[in-house]
Amino acid sequence: MALSVFRTLYARLAIGLFLLLLVVGGLFTFLSLSSVREYSAAVNQQLNRDLARNLVSDRNLVTDGELNRDALKQLFELYMTINPSIEIYLLDTDGNILSYSADPAKIKRNRVSLQPIRTLIENPNAYPLPGDDPRSHDRRKVFSVTPVPSAENLSGYLYVVLRGEEYDLAESMVHSNRLLQMGAGALAVSLFVGLLAGLVFFRLLTRRLSRLTERVESFEREMSPESTSAVAGKGDDIDYLAARFDQMAQRIVAQLDLLKHKDAQRRQLVAQVSHDLRTPLASIQGYIEALRLKQGTLGADERARFLDVALAESHRLGRLVEELFELAALDAREKQPKTEPFVVAELLHDVVQKHQPEAERAGVELSIVSVAPVQVLADIAMTERVLDNLISNAISHSPKNSAITLGVVEGEGGAAITVADAGPGINDEDLEHIFEPFYQATGASRTGHAGLGLAIAQRMVSLQQGKLSVRNAGGAVFTVWLPLAAEKSTTL
Repeated sequence: MALSVFRTLYARLAIGLFLLLLVVGGLFTFLSLSSVREYSAAVNQQLNRDLARNLVSDRNLVTDGELNRDALKQLFELYMTINPSIEIYLLDTDGNILSYSADPAKIKRNRVSLQPIRTLIENPNAYPLPGDDPRSHDRRKVFSVTPVPSAENLSGYLYVVLRGEEYDLAESMVHSNRLLQMGAGALAVSLFVGLLAGLVFFRLLTRRLSRLTERVESFEREMSPESTSAVAGKGDDIDYLAARFDQMAQRIVAQLDLLKHKDAQRRQLVAQVSHDLRTPLASIQGYIEALRLKQGTLGADERARFLDVALAESHRLGRLVEELFELAALDAREKQPKTEPFVVAELLHDVVQKHQPEAERAGVELSIVSVAPVQVLADIAMTERVLDNLISNAISHSPKNSAITLGVVEGEGGAAITVADAGPGINDEDLEHIFEPFYQATGASRTGHAGLGLAIAQRMVSLQQGKLSVRNAGGAVFTVWLPLAAEKSTTL
């Protein structure tokens, strides 16, 4: 299964970019609205900073140095009609509210703080400077203020809130629709443009990584489909490649260990082959030189004996070379089995009949004790070669007047052919090495064999998808397991 598109690094970067733009756009919209409100308040306060003073002079609120209450009342009524966006309050010198133009039911404060009032009077350019809003316990708004009746004869302040309740209502109606639409539109356009640019940029950055991931996936599908499906569902491209790198590193380490082991085996094989070839060659060379040097003094019987020994050693050398070539061909898989279904019992009887004279000469009884009527799917010639080797080994290691038994049983989806002798068995430390080339069991004597027979047999059985094993049970018991054919025979 290929790596999911939504699990790729490109997809995750795209999702991350979208979320980032969404957060930045929302924050920008919030800050923009706040800045607009603050800027609007500053502009409003600057434009109307002299409004309170102009009201006092234009409306004749001060007469003979005293505040004209009737004129002030008319002012409240007038501005409630012509300019409902402002609210006018008369304060005493402590900030207490004496009279106002607003709705009495909505007044929440009895006094306002004098600190921002005094600051603005001392520094008219200190805007935006909010003051207390009498309509709220905690809200603050920009204002205009002037001392009345004058700064020299101070009896209070004319305090004008520039953004009254009517202004707030109008602003909320406009902002709630217009600004929301403008902000949403600007945010959507910004998100779209930013996301599109980010996707193109991320695609340019990650396309080589995507191509590398696809190549690794394709390679893994060809080499080992099971491992691809086991890792593809975890993480993104980088996690996938990291897992693949770990697998490749483990595989390389395993292959290096295998190469070291093979190299050690090769060195051992070369040394062993050199030793086993040197022995018959030296024997042949020695007897031929003796014949040459003593040909005039040796009798006919001596010359015949020398020639027989040299001929036997040459046969031994020929068998060794043949086995070496056969083992090399099996290891290189140049020699492949030609499998076909056949009845094991028939082959077993033929092999026993062939080795019966050899067993009689060795004083050993060779017999078949049990045969299951099964068919196996294997190579007849290779299987016969394996049985020849096992029976010959059993005869050579069995004492006189002992028995070698053969049998066939069905089990575990195959047929198990057993060859059991009554010899001394195999030492436990030798069991795991018995199928290695040139291996000689502890205390075993050289019998003219190079120790390649069991190695060749083991490889032949493996090529047929079978198994060759050995155990001790009184003597050595070798078991050849071969897979069953599709149809089993019911006749012998």
